[in-house]
Amino acid sequence: MDVILLEDLKGLGDKGAMVHVKPGYARNYLLPRRLAIQAGNKAANLYQELLRQSEVRDQKRVLEAKAEAAKIDGVEVNISAQANDEDTLFGSITASDVADAIQAQRGIEVDRRRVGLDEPVKELSELDVTVKLHTGVEATLTVVVVAA
Repeated sequence: MDVILLEDLKGLGDKGAMVHVKPGYARNYLLPRRLAIQAGNKAANLYQELLRQSEVRDQKRVLEAKAEAAKIDGVEVNISAQANDEDTLFGSITASDVADAIQAQRGIEVDRRRVGLDEPVKELSELDVTVKLHTGVEATLTVVVVAA
């Protein structure tokens, strides 16, 4: 049975590929889980429509991400923390703290996993942090860690 894959499947093929599989595998696994559709003229048209809708959604998300990136790019965010006389923090500033500071100071919600902070900040400093909003869309902001 020929099917068109809707997802990348290891050992079988990439999304959009037409592959030949055993009928039982298609009926019992691929089709019920919506990993593939049965090949044919109507199926090919359906797949093309699904692909077009997916591209439209992706373009919309990219435009939204670019708008957020314009709001974040070049912004300075201040985070206050307690430090000793040698400018070493009691604790550290993590990506989660940076995301919370962006939310509190600028009103823009950013997922902590998208904040490009390699390691926690453990001293008073000023550093540039990259925020990945979408594939290929990034914004850079300045994080200033000051004594409380």
